[in-house]
Amino acid sequence: MTEPDHTTEHHQAERRLHSSSFGRAAVAYAEHRPDYARAAVRWALEAAPGPRVLDLGAGTGKLTATLVALGYDVVAVEPDQAMLAGLRGSLPAVRALPGSAEAIPLADGSVDAVVSGNATHWFDMDVAGPEIARVLAPGGVLAGLWNVFDDGVDWVAGLARVAGPAAIGPRDVPASWRTATARMHLPASGGAARFDSPEQAEFPHGQDRTADSLVATLATKAGILVMPEQRREALLGEARAYLAARPETASGEFTLPMLTSVLRAQRI
Repeated sequence: MTEPDHTTEHHQAERRLHSSSFGRAAVAYAEHRPDYARAAVRWALEAAPGPRVLDLGAGTGKLTATLVALGYDVVAVEPDQAMLAGLRGSLPAVRALPGSAEAIPLADGSVDAVVSGNATHWFDMDVAGPEIARVLAPGGVLAGLWNVFDDGVDWVAGLARVAGPAAIGPRDVPASWRTATARMHLPASGGAARFDSPEQAEFPHGQDRTADSLVATLATKAGILVMPEQRREALLGEARAYLAARPETASGEFTLPMLTSVLRAQRI
């Protein structure tokens, strides 16, 4: 008899815990998470064979809104009811459906691209990969977009050290994002639908913040949301104290230096 892989089971349970944590912070997520650089979205979709785009794991519609503004024909799919309600409230003209990457409520070949904003790492690609391939038209594009902190800027690197990986994790800064996303979020090769070699690109972006609103942004991260309250408040307090001590962030509004980083591949 094969022994159960408890390490894998623990990892999957932890991933489910983190991925299901956002609903409790849906209002704060909508208020404090950044949008996506338009140049990054255009690059992600430049090879798509048509304008029909699925925003998968759409959350409260941060990426959806950018897609709409750029003129794409968008349908959004989101598993969390609180997040979906926020999306429907802010973008009532968008077709927004309950569903997940592992069970997409769309017909075969019905979209020209599948995109995901800061969500692809939550997908179980063993299941989601075939589903994504199923709904994509021939030549369709799969793209994941992440907003990452530009830790090439000294004060941002310092914040990452103070806040720690629960708030600014391996996919939240450029160098480790490149490694973490190089292949892991693409469907496995083989089967009826295959994807070409993935490409990565990064585009300058920024978000206007104050010290308080930046701390509020950090508080919407999954690693923070699942923490015990006392530990969470202590960590956010350390981040707030750091920002209060830096001349770049101590008073008034500033621009948080970011990049919108993209991983894309095309169905062949």
